[in-house]
Amino acid sequence: MSGHGAAHGGSENKSVALVIAVLALLLAVAEILGQSAQTKTLQSNIEASNLWSFFQAKTIRRTIAETAAEEMETMLVGVTNETQRKTMSERIARFKATAQRMESEPETKEGRRELMARAKEAELMRDKAAKKHYRFELASGSFQIAIVVASAAIITGLPVIGSRRQPGGQRAARIVSSGIASTGVESGM
Repeated sequence: MSGHGAAHGGSENKSVALVIAVLALLLAVAEILGQSAQTKTLQSNIEASNLWSFFQAKTIRRTIAETAAEEMETMLVGVTNETQRKTMSERIARFKATAQRMESEPETKEGRRELMARAKEAELMRDKAAKKHYRFELASGSFQIAIVVASAAIITGLPVIGSRRQPGGQRAARIVSSGIASTGVESGM
């Protein structure tokens, strides 16, 4: 290329190349943040699943303790030996205490109530991370498309945005700002 058109095209190409470099940087950032959000989604899902399994185990143990206490209370009615009645009453009290401990254990946060709250919190974290992952995936796709369009503009010599000529710096700024807006990063998402 030579003459006036080559100089103008070279300047335009440099501007578009700069835009491509910025878009590639933003793409890399979106991919890294998307991968981080995906990892957080998986970790939170595993944590929620583990907590719900623990909750179910506590429910089973609580039911067994309650059933044992009820059965022993029923048997206690027919027992006349005072020593045996005392032993059975103590055992009933232990079964009931165990059942109560399975329901709520604030010290260790391993009672059914606490496990349920922790599992729901993990599910909430999982859902938030999944939404972030989805948004970063959309942003990555948008940046990839923008890079392809900008590359095509260099190859074809067609303007990137609009049909009228714009100075390269203004065009680059518009492309980059529209790419950033598509990620939702400015709004904290």
